[in-house]
Amino acid sequence: MVCRGGHGMIAYFDCSSGISGDMCLGALIDAGVPVRNIEDGLKRLPIRGYQLVARRVKRAGIRATKADVVVTGRGADHVHRTWKDIKEIVEQSSLPTGIKRKGLAIARRLFVAEGKVHRKAFTRTHLHELGAIDCLVDIFGTLIGLDFLGVDSVYASAINLGSGTVKTEHGILPVPAPATAEILNDLPVYVSSIPFELTTPTGAAILKEIADGCLGVPVMIMKTAGYGAGQKEIAGMPNALRILLGEAVSADMAQLSSKVTVVETNIDDMSPQIYEYVMERLFGAGALDVYLTQVIMKKGRPGVILSVLCDEDKKSDVVDILFQETTTIGVRFYETSRIVLERKVEKRATEFGSVRVKISGLRGKAFTASPEYEDCKRIAQKHKVPLRDVLHRLSGEKSLRNKD
Repeated sequence: MVCRGGHGMIAYFDCSSGISGDMCLGALIDAGVPVRNIEDGLKRLPIRGYQLVARRVKRAGIRATKADVVVTGRGADHVHRTWKDIKEIVEQSSLPTGIKRKGLAIARRLFVAEGKVHRKAFTRTHLHELGAIDCLVDIFGTLIGLDFLGVDSVYASAINLGSGTVKTEHGILPVPAPATAEILNDLPVYVSSIPFELTTPTGAAILKEIADGCLGVPVMIMKTAGYGAGQKEIAGMPNALRILLGEAVSADMAQLSSKVTVVETNIDDMSPQIYEYVMERLFGAGALDVYLTQVIMKKGRPGVILSVLCDEDKKSDVVDILFQETTTIGVRFYETSRIVLERKVEKRATEFGSVRVKISGLRGKAFTASPEYEDCKRIAQKHKVPLRDVLHRLSGEKSLRNKD
């Protein structure tokens, strides 16, 4: 198989709309894996009687790829398969050893989960609908796609299970299905108000086997994203598995990464004059950054998203200030990652005299150098020069990045 990805590629599975085997395939195809490549890889498995179909669709206005495994009936074996059957199929294939090993581990998770649910040895379990051809295609098609992209590490968000019930060969069962719940042990999950199954046993088994960690998006250099469509439309949100692909950062950059908390609230009924005071209070409470984003809210009202970056231990103080000083009635928060260059302030000699300069860089090498605004304002007032001219002339000075 051809590996097109670069060294140190990372895939992040955003499971806010759940995960299934066909969603995995669709997201990888949408991210750039040619369908032909997956088909060629799957030909190494001794199974026939199916067709992999991928088509472009939209989910809540977002373009996505819907992947389906269509059983043609010509030579297809519809007999429910045991663990022994699956193992023989995979071992007889000419797939790479690594893909064989991972694929068997995923399939085994399915059998073990079914066995526990039905209180029997997994070697005596039939997978019923999960043991069909499409299950094998979903599992090994996903592994082939990740291999094509050169993915070395996989991370995932918390997993949306949906809610309600799901129809199985054992009858109507609550979401998550028993096998899904068994597979997802030790992974972060949540139940939403979406009234149907969002995460299937196959999707759960794939993620459980290949994910190196869950929750936060890892620090990486973004390259592309792919969306794998689910079967149904969901009002107000895209029913799609999103895969973010990026390159792992260097060791130097990784050392500069850190976790921060983002606290946000939407406001459409507060005097703009108050924002400056609120921002001062937030910075005084230890906020790392505070910024406003103009938005249009319901009924066409103009509003503002007030966003605050802070360390986790400052979150409570930030929330208290937002409730005390603004008209908001609710806030949201989440953890994210950031990379911050080394920063320092030095005095440098310029044509206007000594000026403080903010320098950002890595390992002593300056990437950016900006004169301190207050110093520039002082110079403009002292020399009767337009402030923009001072900023322009100082920003162009080569001496700012170098010591005297």
